[in-house]
Amino acid sequence: MRRLREWADEEGWNPGESDGQAFLAADPHGFLVGRLNGEAVASISAVRYGADFGFIGFYIVRPELRGQGYGLQVWKAGMAHLEGRNVALDGVVERQADYRKSGFRRAWNHVRYEGVPHGAEPVGDVALVDARAIPFDRLAAYDRRFFPTARDAFLASWVSLSDRTALAAVRDGELQGFGVLRPAAGASRIGPLYAASEDVALSLMAALAGAVPGLPIAIDVPDANKASVALVERLGLQATFEAARMYTGPVPNVDLSGIYATTSLELG
Repeated sequence: MRRLREWADEEGWNPGESDGQAFLAADPHGFLVGRLNGEAVASISAVRYGADFGFIGFYIVRPELRGQGYGLQVWKAGMAHLEGRNVALDGVVERQADYRKSGFRRAWNHVRYEGVPHGAEPVGDVALVDARAIPFDRLAAYDRRFFPTARDAFLASWVSLSDRTALAAVRDGELQGFGVLRPAAGASRIGPLYAASEDVALSLMAALAGAVPGLPIAIDVPDANKASVALVERLGLQATFEAARMYTGPVPNVDLSGIYATTSLELG
């Protein structure tokens, strides 16, 4: 996993420093490497979630060996691992035509916004608490509103890693939002960020960004949620990267209006 993260950093994707530990908890058999003369030259993650969903990520070929078919070989292996499932990915702009040829269809774009947020102050009457203080079954059920299937092993690892700040927003005993901040080689990453309203999202973002005061954050926003786009732009963050969320099957029925940031472009 360390090598895959290093390759992803070289591509400018900036995964979290400890993401690999949670990724392996999701599907320890879902990370494939192609070797040439014993040397790793290509990679893909093909993570199984539940019985009928899968996610493709970390699709990388070393720059000097691109165009020689090595990527296609790991692609076929990854898709075989996910055979029979609705498969999703976040496709970079230059590869989206290829993904369409493989049966993927665009649902929306994820746009990465980065910078130091200005004017991010908690608002409203929600209480922000350590998400690890919330009974895990409640947190997992809340996550299930925004993700196509249960991912308990992944989520438990994602929130419990020691380098993370994980917060839940609670009002009158009910979960109203959830967000996680994690360190990365570049800007610290926020994801997921779920919220019942823009005010709740703002409060969570202010508290999470406050864990790294004065330093840049990066957040991957679904452009189909106009409130999320408006929020990050109002805070002065700048768009730096985009990828299309694509599926081979039907677009899952998730609460897109509550997704202010996706968890990860590598695993969904």
